[in-house]
Amino acid sequence: MTAAVESTKTTAARARLKPGVVTGEDYRTLIAAAKAGGYALPAVNVIGTHSLNAVLEAAATAKADVVIQLSNGGARFFAGEGLKDEANARVLGAVSAARHVHLLAQHYGVCVVMHTDHANRKLVPWVERMVDFSEEEHRRSGKPLFSSHMLDLSEESLDENLATCARLLKRMAPLGMSLEIELGVTGGEEDGIGAEHEGADNARLYTQPEDVAKAFKLLSMIGHFSVAASFGNVHGVYAPGNVKLRPEILKASQDLVQREFKTPAKPLNLVFHGGSGSEKEKIAEAVSYGVFKMNIDTDTQFAFAQGVGKFVLDNPVAFQHQIDPTSGKPYKKLYDPRKWLRLGEKGVIERLQEAFKDLGSAGKSLAG
Repeated sequence: MTAAVESTKTTAARARLKPGVVTGEDYRTLIAAAKAGGYALPAVNVIGTHSLNAVLEAAATAKADVVIQLSNGGARFFAGEGLKDEANARVLGAVSAARHVHLLAQHYGVCVVMHTDHANRKLVPWVERMVDFSEEEHRRSGKPLFSSHMLDLSEESLDENLATCARLLKRMAPLGMSLEIELGVTGGEEDGIGAEHEGADNARLYTQPEDVAKAFKLLSMIGHFSVAASFGNVHGVYAPGNVKLRPEILKASQDLVQREFKTPAKPLNLVFHGGSGSEKEKIAEAVSYGVFKMNIDTDTQFAFAQGVGKFVLDNPVAFQHQIDPTSGKPYKKLYDPRKWLRLGEKGVIERLQEAFKDLGSAGKSLAG
């Protein structure tokens, strides 16, 4: 059996893990349990401690494990827009967020996958610098800072894509880290990566199983990896009819790899990008084919904005005057950022309860 295919002995539903950031064998156990149990974890993009803490609270509330991830823009924002060196800010923001999660996740009592999202060719140095920090942390503590990173080189030729992925995975595997790759093009745009959706019939939105098999043959001998395979999914939310999801493509890839490489069922660890706004039955079908992780960003952004926006609209004077010009009433308790930021957090927490339920992961945390 190849290095990236988990033994069925590790998929026992009774497996228990220490709460906190999972890496190495614990990360593999988490994925194996999800696939064996027929559920997936929401992967939530964060941009600051308020959204990060909301995700941790949501996971604890649902008694579920979760993936916390940052895009390159989210990482830069986490570091602060005042840092003028954008490349350095992306690195420092991601590292700061990871250290925050390492400190707090165990106290929320759940397992967390610490991940970074889409990185195209120009962002490969961003990933390499984050791996530098994980190597330093591994020397110090025996664990990497991050659980995994994503390379999205889907705009390049398959050979160029896989060659770069193999090179990075050779650095990451000895640290107990996993690599997420993209094959096929997820429609829409995510923090400057990708292009706007061009219609439900765009052939590039559907990954070819033969490409997945080629990736498996190369990467499974190096280390652990997952595949963001495109089956019509897009980033953002689109009107009904503009997106045609075909989860059966995922099954075709699983079946081909199993047949060619004589593996157990569902050998691929699959990722669903662009999960916001997707049909619930399509989500369930994708999970049944071995999806263990579904990205959600647009819906949680809107949930946060709704909570804050409603409060501002309900209390407009408090956001224009510190003291009511007519009554002299002070408004500090209303414009205090803790008041309205908390309402945004509650919106995210509520929306994620729906996600945990849709993905079947509520009540299934391995932390214990």
